[in-house]
Amino acid sequence: MRGLAVAAIALTSVLTMAACAKDTGGNNTGSGSTNTAGGCKLADKPPAATATSSSAASGEKVDGSALKVGLAYDIGGRGDASFNDSAAAGLDKAKADFGIAEVKELTAAPNEPEDAKQTRLRQLASEGFNPIIGVGFAYAESLKVVAPEFPNVKFAIVDGAVEGAANVTPLLFAEEQGSFLAGVIAAYKSKACHIGFVGGVEIPLIQKFDAGYAQGAKTAAPDIKIETKYLTPAGDFTGFQDPTKGQEAATGQIEAGADVLYHAAGASGKGVFSAAKTGNALAIGVDSDQYNQKTVEESKDVIVSSMLKRVDVAVYDFVKAVAKNDLASLPKVFDLSVDGVGYSTSGGKTDDNLKAVLEGYKAQIIAGKIKVESTP
Repeated sequence: MRGLAVAAIALTSVLTMAACAKDTGGNNTGSGSTNTAGGCKLADKPPAATATSSSAASGEKVDGSALKVGLAYDIGGRGDASFNDSAAAGLDKAKADFGIAEVKELTAAPNEPEDAKQTRLRQLASEGFNPIIGVGFAYAESLKVVAPEFPNVKFAIVDGAVEGAANVTPLLFAEEQGSFLAGVIAAYKSKACHIGFVGGVEIPLIQKFDAGYAQGAKTAAPDIKIETKYLTPAGDFTGFQDPTKGQEAATGQIEAGADVLYHAAGASGKGVFSAAKTGNALAIGVDSDQYNQKTVEESKDVIVSSMLKRVDVAVYDFVKAVAKNDLASLPKVFDLSVDGVGYSTSGGKTDDNLKAVLEGYKAQIIAGKIKVESTP
């Protein structure tokens, strides 16, 4: 009986320690910090965001019936479930809302020569399309050449600018700010306190996603471990259209211990989602609300959120501004303050407590209390 009693006491002690370890995620709690079950030791939550009245749509009627809008996609085009699809959504909404007469869409090929982009832009301008939007910084060099040839055509470029070209409007984003919030989500959702980032091509634009994600994750959980992998080096843009490479990179990160992955890899992100589903991990999408994208529907159950880069809003607002002849109304950067970037809640995996944390960090960024870095 005495032996049984000692064994019972020992068992109770083991169970108690196990329960404590589960509650704290195996980490020592510091003063003022909170913990997810089995996850990171989290930093103090940010102050709650002050409630603000959102600006309601004005219901303003805009007539775009005289416009013929041209859209020159980056590689992947409509159907990439990411960057290009977001632009397509903005064009579709503008067409419906403003009664646009005609639209034409053309798509870039991987690693095509520069003159192919020039030809694409010239084709649209010669056929009377105005305005014309180049979707992606890759059109910058071509617009330097083509825009002066058509001074009466209003061009725009997503993620780029053309110095000295008065008829080219830059549509720029604070990707690092939205990615900061993606990093916070990853930190709160990781059970291993170990996350990953998969970038399509190692260029300054994608490094903005990388930098913001890492800063957000480490702000929320200073001890978090982050795996980082770029699919191709600068100059090789196939990294945005290679799901197999995306899957291989993500699988490697999962095998290294990461259990939440964020990608900024265009169509290659489909492979990241597949790896997450196979590897029992979670994923964060990019650009569009990827939980609702048909082309990645088979992986939607692992998509916890997406960093929204509102290319759709920028395209829509640019077309609207052209129809109103009021380009000065556009913001210089589509950032958190104008909902140019943000995060999605589709699928219900970001509960009210996490949303309160995200809104708190968002408010601090908008107020300038947190400066998000744009380089890793």
